[in-house]
Amino acid sequence: MFSLPLEQRLEVLADSAKYDVSCSSSGSSRAGKAGALGSTAASGICHSWSADGRCISLLKILLTNACIYDCAYCLNRRSNDIPRAAFTPDEVVALTMNFYRRNYIEGLFLSTGVLRSADYTMEQLIAVARRLREVERFNGYIHLKLVPGADPLLVARAGRYADRLSINIELPSSRSLALLAPDKPRESVIAPMRQVSGLIVESRADRKESRKAPRFAPAGQSTQLIVGATPESDREIITLSEGLYRSLELKRVYYSAFIPVSSDNRLPALPTPPLLREHRLYQADWLLRFYGFAAHELLDEAHPNLDMRFDPKSDWALRNLQLFPVEVNRADYEVLLRVPGVGVRSARRIVQARRGTRLGEVELRKLGVVLKRARYFLTAGGRYLGGIRLDGPQLIERLLAPARRPARLDQLELFAALPDLSAVSGEL
Repeated sequence: MFSLPLEQRLEVLADSAKYDVSCSSSGSSRAGKAGALGSTAASGICHSWSADGRCISLLKILLTNACIYDCAYCLNRRSNDIPRAAFTPDEVVALTMNFYRRNYIEGLFLSTGVLRSADYTMEQLIAVARRLREVERFNGYIHLKLVPGADPLLVARAGRYADRLSINIELPSSRSLALLAPDKPRESVIAPMRQVSGLIVESRADRKESRKAPRFAPAGQSTQLIVGATPESDREIITLSEGLYRSLELKRVYYSAFIPVSSDNRLPALPTPPLLREHRLYQADWLLRFYGFAAHELLDEAHPNLDMRFDPKSDWALRNLQLFPVEVNRADYEVLLRVPGVGVRSARRIVQARRGTRLGEVELRKLGVVLKRARYFLTAGGRYLGGIRLDGPQLIERLLAPARRPARLDQLELFAALPDLSAVSGEL
């Protein structure tokens, strides 16, 4: 694995890392240090985005794509006949520093296959982060993957050096893990997540007592779920995400549409990856984190899956028309957040602006409200803005008409064709 030229290994291991989407570089701020190189402050991390919305500002590689596990959905599974490669910790350190000095990247996202054992592999990852921090004096962003089943002492060490830690659940239920990833018991993934959550809380408490107390994973932890490889409903997925946010205080749950990268009769035969479903799950996730929605409000037994025609907030509003229209000049902030077309920023602007003036349609446009959707759910000064019966058959036609969407249900362009999602803020 080490016999290949460095450039060729970099190509192999960067390509093998592309299926892990949990690589956001935001959320950490390390104070400047004399003699240290790099920064994770807002001005130091450059957020570059590919056409499908994935962050590309980090050096994103695997330490190795060799793996002792045989997870059915994984490109790097033990039984796959693919080129294998590996870096030494020193090589990853050298690559990171060289890329940083050339202004190619602002940090490192380092994942790996499992080589020899979970503990051995985790020790290699920690060696990279430790040498970057202590030898190279690198003060930039580091995201480390935790290896399922690694010793808790190694998990604790990793958080001393990394800004963010993540361990991928991948499959939403124990039954699916047992079917497709029998080498990874669910508890081997959940236990490190609980440990990291507890250590982050302890670190916060210690820093309240002394600002000199060391930080532990200051950018928090994240995870990834594969969508479409197993039969779980959107309701199961969103309910799991809600539980992770509430009980383990995860920063992000990432969703990755299943792409068949290996042949296995346990995997579904999908004509195309469920990319639109992935997109809708991200929108629902946004509602959980920023709009005050609960999972049981978005989906229930009667509606276990998201409607691919509408963003989840519009779908919820159509199923709860008895709550609308709301008066924009009087409605509470939390109520405004539930109006389709009113985002977090525009809701705040409405609350602030109406203190000094009575808002009408013209003012709402200036405040950034998406009236193509919002008009059907609002009144302004007692005047209904929709122009049609709220409970009539025309409402669905009107909500769908502005988008002029083709019949195909596949991935939407992030910047050009997402009428119900701000590319900058994610507002719905």
